[in-house]
Amino acid sequence: MSKISRKLQKLHETAPKIETAVLVTLIRQQQSDQEVEEHLEELAFLAETLGVKTVYRFTQRMEKPDIRTFVGKGKLEEIQAYVEHFKVDMVIFDDDLTPSQMRNLENELKVKIYDRSLLILDIFLQRAQTAQAKTQVELARFQYLLPRLTNMWTHLERQRGGTGTRGGAGEKEIETDKRDIRNKITLLKEKLREIEKQGITQRKGRKGIVRVALVGYTNVGKSTLMNLITKTDILAENKLFATVDSTVRKVVLENIPFLLSDTVGFIRKLPTHLIESFKSTLDEIREADLLVHVVDISHHAFEDHIAVVTQTLREIKAGDKPILLVFNKIDQVQQMPSEEESQHISEHELQETRYVDFKALSEAYEKKNGIKPVFMAAGLGENVEGFREALVAEVKKQHRKIYPHYLEDEVVDWSGKWEESE
Repeated sequence: MSKISRKLQKLHETAPKIETAVLVTLIRQQQSDQEVEEHLEELAFLAETLGVKTVYRFTQRMEKPDIRTFVGKGKLEEIQAYVEHFKVDMVIFDDDLTPSQMRNLENELKVKIYDRSLLILDIFLQRAQTAQAKTQVELARFQYLLPRLTNMWTHLERQRGGTGTRGGAGEKEIETDKRDIRNKITLLKEKLREIEKQGITQRKGRKGIVRVALVGYTNVGKSTLMNLITKTDILAENKLFATVDSTVRKVVLENIPFLLSDTVGFIRKLPTHLIESFKSTLDEIREADLLVHVVDISHHAFEDHIAVVTQTLREIKAGDKPILLVFNKIDQVQQMPSEEESQHISEHELQETRYVDFKALSEAYEKKNGIKPVFMAAGLGENVEGFREALVAEVKKQHRKIYPHYLEDEVVDWSGKWEESE
């Protein structure tokens, strides 16, 4: 063997290993195949956002989960055989697991077990930038982990330098860890209270100015829209929860100043602990005068997404605010052709192309909200002017509530008067 061959043998792979996962979901009686597929696609996108590669998907038709292992015995054996054969790193469930289900599944499958909430919490932990967001996510994660601590060593490795760092495993170590987590929860709550005090002071200083909040399902283009209006460079990626931290910018349009905030995106089955921990961030929505609800019209389930956001707004006591609906990403769909136009389109093309009836949508949502929706493509800058006009019109309505004697007709054109005097 040559010297070069011997040297090559000693080399080790230094690139981080991409973890692999299989996805598991139950199909309820009322669910369609398309709905199940969309939910699995979203779960796979969540896994991808965390840096995990999905290699297979398991489904089982059951009206309610097995109390012990979530899935039935036969399906569990099927998952176990696949995980062992292909050396899969983790199994991700699309629903929340009870502490006992998680413990039993880890004992049976011998790999990391994630449920939907833990997956979302880890993504938030990875993407949080500000001290407030990091504190909020850490608090939510510890509150989630506390009842699930037994056999959860694989998840706790992200919080500390591995297991067994204080001696052998067993009840003593678990009790010590529980006490440590309770202490951390107490400290994080205190830290969050201090941060929230600062936030309340900041928001008090914003009285007398219209506040607008961008809301919507995750990954619909809120940050892209924020960048367009404020001329800033906020992170905007094709990933779920690209924005975790709330961002507030002052904007002046047609001589009217207002504050525009980009908030965390909502998602189906958003973890309860996370909603509770993000109370101060969600106050940006609660205290807003106007909500701009951004919708990804190119997504097949965009109407379901609207329903999720509407329900979440109700849950956080912000469901009664005026809403400007913005249908984004219109470049990725086709407007419904007229009867005359459809005669010249083949049946195959009609079935394959994603058509949306913009007119019917506009009429339906204007009737519902009293505000005409805007159709645009923020990423391409398409119909930005239409959105700007609609936004200014709604901001003016809110501005007049604060300053009822504000008369734009009395604004003097000083440049013209200066020319006359010369």
